Amino acid sequence: MSKKTAVCVYCGEQIDATAKACPHCGSDENTGWSENTYLDGIDLVDEDQYEEIREREFCKRTSFPAWQIITGVVLLAIIVIMILSFAW
Repeated sequence: MSKKTAVCVYCGEQIDATAKACPHCGSDENTGWSENTYLDGIDLVDEDQYEEIREREFCKRTSFPAWQIITGVVLLAIIVIMILSFAW
């Protein structure tokens, strides 16, 4: 006869359905989860690498490329010409 198993809600490991605590992460109904192993299965970035990755991914651009400025000026000129031509 096989034992009934359940999945630990914190670490996802299979445990005995009658277990009082998860043998893998230490979770139980009284203490919650083990602070030391709660995020072990997640590939998180180390704190010292966070700033480097943030700057690389979300760097601030202080100026617009020339083609964006030229396109904006041309579109603005076309709109002004259209408005002035309809006003006459």
